[in-house]
Amino acid sequence: MIALADGLELSNTNGLWWLVAVIPAIALLVWLTAWRRRARRALADAGLLEQIAPRVLGARNGLRAGLLSVALGLLAVALLDPRAGGGTEKVEQSGIDVMVVIDVSRSMLAEDAQPDRLTHAKQFAADIVDALGSDRVGLVEFAGVPALRSPLTFNHRTFLSQLETLSPQATIRGGSMLGDAIRLAASSLTAADVGKVIVILTDGEDMASEPVEAAATVAKERNIRIVTIGIGDKNEGARIPIDARDGKRYLMHEGQEVWTKMDPTLLKQIAQSGDGFFVDAGVGQADMAQVAALLRTGLATKAREKADVTTKDPQFQWLALLALAALLLECTLAPRNTSVSPSPRRENA
Repeated sequence: MIALADGLELSNTNGLWWLVAVIPAIALLVWLTAWRRRARRALADAGLLEQIAPRVLGARNGLRAGLLSVALGLLAVALLDPRAGGGTEKVEQSGIDVMVVIDVSRSMLAEDAQPDRLTHAKQFAADIVDALGSDRVGLVEFAGVPALRSPLTFNHRTFLSQLETLSPQATIRGGSMLGDAIRLAASSLTAADVGKVIVILTDGEDMASEPVEAAATVAKERNIRIVTIGIGDKNEGARIPIDARDGKRYLMHEGQEVWTKMDPTLLKQIAQSGDGFFVDAGVGQADMAQVAALLRTGLATKAREKADVTTKDPQFQWLALLALAALLLECTLAPRNTSVSPSPRRENA
């Protein structure tokens, strides 16, 4: 979302690509119009050109190009889903608390899940949050050291903005300390009388941080459900790319390329100890809306205080209507037949 002045906002930022594509299209229309004008002028002198191709034809072509440009621009802006106006209403917030834990260690750069495991994890997390509705969500990243990136919040946009910034380069130390991440996430789920869930997205690599024991303790003492989502190939695995100015290279250890595999066994054990379930996402797609529904099953929801929710009305339909009007007007300006009929021959008296 992009907020503009006077309460106007653009909800679909992906539509910016259409706006970028329209600019060269409009430039091409302008160039073609100018090229045709130059070609006509090169055809004959001004006096003869006035007879064989009236000037109204040039003006008509320029006007048609202008209308097409306006229509394309309006449609591109409409695809951004502009919203304005609306109002504020009281909405009762209720639901569960969900802490999303994402592995940002180097192994998540493996490209068995295209484009890489971390990108898949971020997309899965976004899909889960979109399906959660009014539940509170928080975000923890982990590699060698876990970190709380977003505390529990009803503002899912804040969560998604923090999610987008996750990268392996942002971590303090390498490695995967999954057990420490579980403990940190649990310490952030402090509300009573409400269902609590930790959702872990990882390839399952761990450096002796005892994640199974952490999951069992968290589930028993704090009544927190743990769901694990495994990302990556569990059979052949993949190499870990590293940045290199002279081309792609892969992580090496003692002269050998490092290969990483998703560990479903460990992730199943963590989920079972955490009274949850394991999702084998592998290197493909998975229905995160179904996962979101399953992780809430049997958990107590808590009605919270009513919150002010601002709604804005969509405005794209007006832009689309103006674009249609411009296209219809352009159709009425079809080029005229400007051919000059030969003058009648005079017969000799």
